[in-house]
Amino acid sequence: MKKTLLLIFLLGTSLFADVEKGKAVFAANCAICHTVNGGKALGPDMNLVSYTRHKEEITAYAKDPYSLYKKFGYSANAMPTLPLEDQEFKNVADYISSLQPFKKWMIKKKK
Repeated sequence: MKKTLLLIFLLGTSLFADVEKGKAVFAANCAICHTVNGGKALGPDMNLVSYTRHKEEITAYAKDPYSLYKKFGYSANAMPTLPLEDQEFKNVADYISSLQPFKKWMIKKKK
């Protein structure tokens, strides 16, 4: 029982650390073009992105926006390719995903 609680604690601490690291990377690299929870900016608000996109999609798009902008429904790409490490992209995606606890795909569809 103690080992299970320790494992849960360590996993939770690790996730929190990734979110905090992602928040710092976001502030340094993304916040110039993207807002969180409203405001005007060149790129979409990350709270809205968090609601509609999976972490893996956020990571993939941030890594290579030019090849994915049409697939994501944008008519043009204004996002630069960022010189980040793979883990930094994942951390940013963790941070963005943490902004919205409820996701579009969680909505139950009526039959």
